[in-house]
Amino acid sequence: MRFHGMKDFSHSQGDRIGVLITNLGTPDEATTPALRRYLKEFLSDPRVVEVPRPIWWFILNGIILNIRPAKSAAAYREVWTDEGSPLMTHTANQCKALKSYFSERYGDRVQVEFAMRYGNPSITSVLEKMQQDGVRKLVVLPLYPQYSGATSASTFDAIAADFMKRRWLPDMNFISHYHDFEPYIDALAAKVREFQASAGVPDKLIFSYHGVPKRYLTQGDPYHCECHKTSRLLAEKLGLTSDQYMTTFQSRFGREEWLKPYTDETLKALPSQGVKSIQVFCPGFSSDCLETIEEIGQENREYFMEHGGESYEYIPALNSDPSHIDMMVQLLEPHLQNWLLSPERQGEDTLKYAKLQGADR
Repeated sequence: MRFHGMKDFSHSQGDRIGVLITNLGTPDEATTPALRRYLKEFLSDPRVVEVPRPIWWFILNGIILNIRPAKSAAAYREVWTDEGSPLMTHTANQCKALKSYFSERYGDRVQVEFAMRYGNPSITSVLEKMQQDGVRKLVVLPLYPQYSGATSASTFDAIAADFMKRRWLPDMNFISHYHDFEPYIDALAAKVREFQASAGVPDKLIFSYHGVPKRYLTQGDPYHCECHKTSRLLAEKLGLTSDQYMTTFQSRFGREEWLKPYTDETLKALPSQGVKSIQVFCPGFSSDCLETIEEIGQENREYFMEHGGESYEYIPALNSDPSHIDMMVQLLEPHLQNWLLSPERQGEDTLKYAKLQGADR
């Protein structure tokens, strides 16, 4: 087996610290061929679809990839901008803001990049760039606040698969979730308050998260629990009573049971229960994308209004809001601190630690 190294590597090259933020991904264009490539990569991931591979291969290649790409391309065209897909734009802006902060604070010692789990820029291509640039210590932040095997673990799989082929592995810290990180909850609360300051307070606030099959929960995946904890902490921060908000799950796929209550069915039922005005917020999405803009902002709005609702509003994701960038900095910086200390400071801290250990004895 041959491991990937660097041609004519200079051992005098200075070491750098890398920060890699990742998100789900997006097609390169809002076209059927581009969606077919993207969906094939996404839906071929065994973390995303846990169905025996031979069976799923026939379903994916024989049915889904012959039907869904054209429909998905049409939906993407509705949200596409001159800068590309919203997810790409927001993630790039988040990366730019983090680069600015770390550059101002630490100079060129810290390199910040972003990658997509599916599509471009790929994790492999960005890791290659970072290695060529001298990154020897790496912090990875998948922008999924709530852990799931289908998201955070899949990102780890992609990084591990890349590392298995490399000659020199960096030290790595991997942030698998931050669902109850207080600055994250504060940023969410600030977003809701800012929106309601101009839009008013609805009959009910809906916290909608991406769904997963229910069996993931019964098999030990903590995603469902972490979504509910985020909702509870956010409701407490906003001073909401239990009847002023609820947690739902969107975007189910296939016939098996997914986490309930389903967002679309909930929105169809609420008007008959006397709930005429709602606002929907998606705390699990770090950036607005097709799911939030089209599915929540448009499709689910129609469900609610057609069934007797009177007012429906979508609260945008945190995107590159200053509070969101500040939260990321607070989440990342502790993982960098030991690496960023000067050799002299590292020696001082090691001596202090040794003395404390001696005192304990």
